[in-house]
Parts: sequence; C-alpha cells; structure tokens
Amino acid sequence: MNRSLGIKIIRVLAIPAVLIFSMLMLKVISQYTGFDKNVGFLMFKQKVVGNPYWMVFFYIHIFSITLCLLAGLTQFSNRFLMENRKLHQWVGKMYVYNILIINVPACFVLGLFSNGGIIGITGFILQDILWAYFTLNAVLLIKKGHIAGHKKYMILSYAVTITAITFRIIKNLFYKENLYDYELFYGLNVWLSMAINLSVAFFMIRSQRY
Repeated sequence: MNRSLGIKIIRVLAIPAVLIFSMLMLKVISQYTGFDKNVGFLMFKQKVVGNPYWMVFFYIHIFSITLCLLAGLTQFSNRFLMENRKLHQWVGKMYVYNILIINVPACFVLGLFSNGGIIGITGFILQDILWAYFTLNAVLLIKKGHIAGHKKYMILSYAVTITAITFRIIKNLFYKENLYDYELFYGLNVWLSMAINLSVAFFMIRSQRY
C-alpha cells in the first residue's frame, strides 16, 4: 500500500471517528452539568474535588475541549480551505485561542494531579508542553507566510488534541479491572495514546512531503 492511499484511508476513517467520539464525549460531559462531585471521573478524584481551583480548571477543560476536537476537523480539508478561507481563519483562531489561553493552562494544573502516578503526571505534562509548542509554532509560521510549515504543526497539534479520544478507546478496549493495576494502566495509556497519535501525524506529514 503506497503512502498516498494510506493517507486517504486515515482521513476517511478519522473524520467520522472523531465526529462520533466527539458526540459521545458530549454525552459524557453532560453528566457534569449538574456540578455533582460524585459522578464519572470525579469519583476517582475525591482527594482533590474539595480544591476549588482544581474544580474550576476541570470544568473549564471538559466544557471547552469538544470545541477543539470539532474545530480541528475543519482545518485539514483543502476544499474547505479554498471555498471558505475566512471561515477557516476564524475557526482556526478559535482553535488556537481555546488551546493556548484556556486548555494548556488548565491541563497543566490538572496534569499535576493526574492519575497514573509519576508515569501519568509526566506524560500529561509533556503532552501539554507539546500541545503548546506545536500550536504556537503553527501560529508563528502562518504569520510568516510559511503555509507548509503551518500545516505540519497544525497536524501535530491536532494529534495531541485527539489523544483524549485515543486514550478512551484504549481504556475501553483493553482495561480489565481484575487483570490490571488501574494506576499503572492509566499512566502507561497516557504515553501510549500520545505515541500512537504522533506516529500517525508524522506518517501523514512525511507522506504529504511538507
């Protein structure tokens, strides 16, 4: 299978997958609209739910991340770009501001209190740093008129964005409570999700010869 065919397959599978999982994440997020501290993920974070600062960053993150997922999808269609240049720019700015101003700071704080022990914490902090680095470089390059470089870093940025989806897919498919230690599995999953997404991103970049 040649690289161009591989890219087409990835795109065909990725777009509906991200849309489906974004909708599922909205369903998951809806359980937090009542601000109950004993639902979903918060049931595993009872040690920190009493911290108002942590809770603020948690709600900021979960109520804004789906916008990043959906906004990012529109940025990789050449047809969308050509036919909707102004909309592309507007959505791109929303994506960038959402990440750099809202989610990077929020996720840094959340990462410091991550599940998965030191493995999970270091994984989330590295992921946050890469998220900021890739997104900021994408902005700086487009301001200089480097379209190819901008596209490359946007692909890398979005690869980090959708680690939330990859993480949940791996967890739902492979985690068995009676077989694995939750903390260890959680920490390793952070790194595995990031490695998978960045590997696919680098494959796409090399295949398109940016």
